[in-house]
Amino acid sequence: MAVEFTQNYFEIFGLPVDFQIDTSLLTERYRELQKTVHPDRYANASDRDRRLAVQQAANINEALNTLKLPLKRARYLLELNGVEFDDEKETTMDPEFLMEQMELREAVADVRKQDDPFASLNELMESINHKQSTMIARLQELISTQEYEAAKMQVQKLQFLEKLIFECESLEQDLADAL
Repeated sequence: MAVEFTQNYFEIFGLPVDFQIDTSLLTERYRELQKTVHPDRYANASDRDRRLAVQQAANINEALNTLKLPLKRARYLLELNGVEFDDEKETTMDPEFLMEQMELREAVADVRKQDDPFASLNELMESINHKQSTMIARLQELISTQEYEAAKMQVQKLQFLEKLIFECESLEQDLADAL
């Protein structure tokens, strides 16, 4: 089962080009593909075949890392449909959303000042995770109805939340390390 470099990531795994995918099937097909192109299988092959196997394995890994995460999968789907992203120049301009993000960042900054910082952080993370789940559901709806520009804006908003989640996880680790 050779991987063609001209295949999109969905085709590599034999999945429909859709936001909603069966992640267990994705993982199963990933394992199957890795077995067929694993560089160890090409130890006695020519240099060209070994290089090709390494490239195919890397391509499969990149495809998996893109498709297994909803935000990356959505962005990839949008790019397949001609939507371009310029992360350096484009950010969401929704003032209500930006205000909410500022408030959430202030709440993260204030966690250390709370009587029980772990409980405060847990509550905050639950709220952020709920927002993220709601936004991903909306993103799925926008992609399925081919409202790609609105989906792009949703992706940009979700990128803010992803960074905030990462900051919360880092803070949680800092708090645990301080014990």
